[in-house]
Amino acid sequence: MMLAALGLCSCTQYRLNGPAKPAPPPAPRPTFAMFERQIDNARYAGEGDLELRALQVWLANEPDNLKVRLELARRYENLGSRELALEHYRLAAGRFPESAEVQLGMAKCLRALGLRAQAAEGLEKFLAGYPQAKPEYHSWLAILWDELGQWQRGEEAHRAALRLAPARDSLHNNLGYNLLQQKRFAEAAEQFRRALELAPDSAIARNNLGLALASQPEEALRQWQKGADRATAHSNLAAVLIEQGRYAEARKELETALSYNRNHPAALANLRLIAQLDGKPTTVPAEQGGRSGWRRFWSAFWRELAGIEAPPASVTNRAAR
Repeated sequence: MMLAALGLCSCTQYRLNGPAKPAPPPAPRPTFAMFERQIDNARYAGEGDLELRALQVWLANEPDNLKVRLELARRYENLGSRELALEHYRLAAGRFPESAEVQLGMAKCLRALGLRAQAAEGLEKFLAGYPQAKPEYHSWLAILWDELGQWQRGEEAHRAALRLAPARDSLHNNLGYNLLQQKRFAEAAEQFRRALELAPDSAIARNNLGLALASQPEEALRQWQKGADRATAHSNLAAVLIEQGRYAEARKELETALSYNRNHPAALANLRLIAQLDGKPTTVPAEQGGRSGWRRFWSAFWRELAGIEAPPASVTNRAAR
């Protein structure tokens, strides 16, 4: 109703007596610079949400301006009015059925409203009719299917995105995560390794590779230790073992983790979790008393120099479990 009222307010006025006045010149077409000045002036005057008001006026004057329609939908989203935003996305989709930007915005809005299945089905139908050259649209479709637990449909979309951008590390990581959920560990590890070739500093891909290699504890630890300290690496392996129900092995890994760092938060939390699961008491390993004076000296030296603790003498045997 607001848009209709604005349209009706712009009708021509007629005089019944006297000569007719010439028609005023047409108003200049608004630009984003003019739009921003209008917002700033309105805010200075202390009025309400003039940004939203200005967008409404602009859209009433230019109903076929896609950029303004999208800005208005995003404004409603930022204000928390996702239902109104969704209606504007749907109106935009009706006027611009070939716009991938509209479809993606609508899919994200549906996802925020908890309507993931509707978002995925709509985006998939659009991409079937209007194939896109950018991988983002297929990647978002894959994420939606993954969130719905539709792993095979997600895999198809991940691979479609990778065909468009095979050198993007995040896409390899996402496909690897999908394969990891399908318990196709060797294929998942291959994707994570490819992601690390493209982005060696990716902590996410490194952690995921460790998960994919959990059946090879030594290799998993080696990968985790590249991106974190030894305590964290052993605590990570313990978490995987807990999920597999291998509590005794998990306890040993946590003992190793706590021998490196007695106050490691994740290791302590995992130890408490095991106690709840198997009913056995938790014990935090005492500090190793077998260290020589030289080793204690070097530990203190490294802590002061680089914040790194020198590994205990038994590190090789512990890591080999």
